[in-house]
Amino acid sequence: MKEYQTSKIRNVALVGHNGSGKTTFVERALFNTGATTRMGSVQAGTAVMDFDEEEVDRNSSVSTSLAPIEFKGIKLNMLDTPGFMDFIGEVNSSLYVSDGALVFVEAVSGVEVGTEIVRQAANERNLPQILLVNKMDRENVRVFRVVDSINNNLDGNFVNLQLPIGEGPSFTGIIDLLKMEARLGEKSEVAPIPDDMVDAAEEARMALIEAAAEGDDALMEKFFEDEELTHEEIVAGLKGAMSQGLLSPIIYSAPEVGIAVEPVLEVLALLMPSPDERSFVATKAKGEEVTYKVGDTSPLAAFIFKTREDAYGKASYIRVFGGVLNSDSRYWAAELDSEVRVGSLQIVTGKETTAVSKLHAGDIGAVVKLGDASTNDTLCEKNNQIKLAPVAQPNPIASVAIHPKTQSDVAKLSQSLTRLVAEDPTLNWYTEVVTHETILAGMGTTHLDIAVKKAQSKFGVGFDTTIPKVPYRETITKTNSADYTHKKQTGGAGQYGRVFLRLEPLGDDAEFEFASEIFGGSVSAPFVSATEKGCRQALESGPIAGYNVVGIKAIIFDGKEHPVDSKEIAFQTAGRECFKKAMMGAGPILLEPIYKATVTVPADYMGDIMGDMNSRRARVLGIDQEGTKSIVQTEVPLAEMQTYAQDLRSMTQGRGVYAMEFYHYGRVPAHLQEQIAAQAAKEREEEG
Repeated sequence: MKEYQTSKIRNVALVGHNGSGKTTFVERALFNTGATTRMGSVQAGTAVMDFDEEEVDRNSSVSTSLAPIEFKGIKLNMLDTPGFMDFIGEVNSSLYVSDGALVFVEAVSGVEVGTEIVRQAANERNLPQILLVNKMDRENVRVFRVVDSINNNLDGNFVNLQLPIGEGPSFTGIIDLLKMEARLGEKSEVAPIPDDMVDAAEEARMALIEAAAEGDDALMEKFFEDEELTHEEIVAGLKGAMSQGLLSPIIYSAPEVGIAVEPVLEVLALLMPSPDERSFVATKAKGEEVTYKVGDTSPLAAFIFKTREDAYGKASYIRVFGGVLNSDSRYWAAELDSEVRVGSLQIVTGKETTAVSKLHAGDIGAVVKLGDASTNDTLCEKNNQIKLAPVAQPNPIASVAIHPKTQSDVAKLSQSLTRLVAEDPTLNWYTEVVTHETILAGMGTTHLDIAVKKAQSKFGVGFDTTIPKVPYRETITKTNSADYTHKKQTGGAGQYGRVFLRLEPLGDDAEFEFASEIFGGSVSAPFVSATEKGCRQALESGPIAGYNVVGIKAIIFDGKEHPVDSKEIAFQTAGRECFKKAMMGAGPILLEPIYKATVTVPADYMGDIMGDMNSRRARVLGIDQEGTKSIVQTEVPLAEMQTYAQDLRSMTQGRGVYAMEFYHYGRVPAHLQEQIAAQAAKEREEEG
């Protein structure tokens, strides 16, 4: 592949709901431009872009793949993203390094929940967008219906850049409203506009020109004075309106049968901005934010937006924002604050790579074995250190507990989970201190299933998964006092310590406080400290079900010591046991984690969602309506949301999505507290 300057590059993220045909479109584009010698098929498992084992098995993308397509002197870097919303992290990373988005809308289904989510993500990046109504050759396609779906469900101004000729199996091509010509068949041959569509084309062109004029005051003035706009002025107006978010053109395609693919590539090359038409913001070493133009003469800023891990190492996917990245060179990794070596630079097409000597500003490529540099790191010059902000990602919403199968798996667990997270920043793993479980968290059950399979196939570690235990806490509801004497005589010096404790509730969200009201020296200072240590030991296992204790203030107000037998260990034991005794009489209760959950579903499912949320002990905070979608905001206990990802998918046929974030700890109802305590006692009995 030849070397491309910044102005000849277009970075376009292909985004849309699962099944909208993004990968098939790329396969057709690769084949039509001669990059491949055969048309890959998603269903047959022969797609160039879906090369991962899980993608072949599922006939669906689970990670972003790159496809640099050379088209009429332009290099189109296409980022084919997954459509399943469990993999929204891949979409966010791809949009971060793109200069525009091609939003796929399936011609029969119209706008779906995933369509709205990816469009919102593109809006947050201020990316110009083009909507591609795809799979126009399917049965039951009705153009008016899909256009109504776009206008009713998405915010923005949408205007036809093309008109489809026919619909469903009779779809034969499109009318290019810029050039006012038809493009027919697999080869997109130029032809006159069909006679029965001339009037519609003229009307649509006028709407397009008016929309283009709105992007520029001078063009608007010229338009209202009935002066004819040139082709170049219309294009400039469209690009201006798109860059300001005032307009999103609509185009049409049927890549499976090869109709209207080349016109899409022409539109991308014509209307998507080149990288040097945009700028980037970087932070200098002293914290100062500076805006630079994307170009070879700007300071070097090469951003790692994605990492692929396999048994042989890792490949780092890089977008160059400023400067030129050269192979066989050393650069500074800003996050690591150390030097790394860039070996061979690669241009990536699916899993195939081609070595190149350099990447100009705006281009995208990969480096193999880039040391400790990882996703969200910036490569720069040591004498001009700058870094870009990391990709913003959502909080995980689903989790599983990890149980290694063998002792060798235990040894490999930590490293394998760390490599998984390095490859996918929307995954997270940690050890839950309350339940002592290793937790892997992600964006949904499918996301987690695939992560587990990757750990097995790529890293050779095996583990089973279970639903995580809920990290309950224990606290008290009233003040209570108790005393405890620890006395032990084993020959010679014994152990003696007596303490009087008062426990007071601090509040459900508080931790623990210790105070002393000892006056007159009934308990000396070292033994007061030992008593506090004993109390803190008691926090590790509450009397109800053995969970961590919080929200308590313990006060030692009296005690007794022996001049010979009193030791710190005696007061430590007395403090621990006195704390437990006092807590049992202080109205102990269980606390459970409460989350804020936002559920977005088609309005038709609203009744089912509300009924289901009521059964989960949720408290509804608000209900909003956006287009044909309902958005429900609730507070709901984590214990009731452990299987919500699959439950929501089942209730809404996969059309619902949700997000969760921790809110606070709340009190467990009494009848449930008894069940939890009984279950905890049963588990302790089984363990030992």
